[in-house]
Amino acid sequence: MAINVESGQLSAVLKPLASDTVTTILGFTEMSRTGHLYNSAAVFHKGAVVGVYRKLYPAIRKSIYQAGDRVPVFKVGSLTFGIIISNDSNYPEPGRIMASQGATVLFVPTNTGLPPQRADVAAAARSADVALAVTNDVTVIRADVVGRTADLVSYGSSGIVDRDGTVLQSAQRLREDLLVANLDSAPRERGRSGDAL
Repeated sequence: MAINVESGQLSAVLKPLASDTVTTILGFTEMSRTGHLYNSAAVFHKGAVVGVYRKLYPAIRKSIYQAGDRVPVFKVGSLTFGIIISNDSNYPEPGRIMASQGATVLFVPTNTGLPPQRADVAAAARSADVALAVTNDVTVIRADVVGRTADLVSYGSSGIVDRDGTVLQSAQRLREDLLVANLDSAPRERGRSGDAL
């Protein structure tokens, strides 16, 4: 099912999630006014869609999705953050651009349901998250699906990596999990060499 954001359809679908205290990032298939499909993630805050990120790098081989062409950041309260959907975390540009726009946290919604022979990608995802964190001085929070279907497996690569590359929390393989960590998301000044001061 594809959802149109511009018509207000997404806001209507998300209305039951409205909260004054909880902000939701939700992945979905978006249909644009022109009929193009995008793998997108919306930020839903206080009953309104406050922004949408469209995946920049759709599936490696073949995809029904168009590539997004914007690299937005979002601000909720004092937190400025970016969203990088799944495969986008394997490319340096999105994280670098978001960090340069003030993002201190990158959220990575992921759906790694793959054929069993290719399904164990949790270590590769963690390596990508550590690289994103250290290179861009940001916290990286990945949320992945977990489980098996008749043809697909997802071991789950959910985790929280702090700005120094330390893995604060990591989901257990093939098991639903809730990860919680205290984060320091305040911007740090940078010296001329690029090192944190």
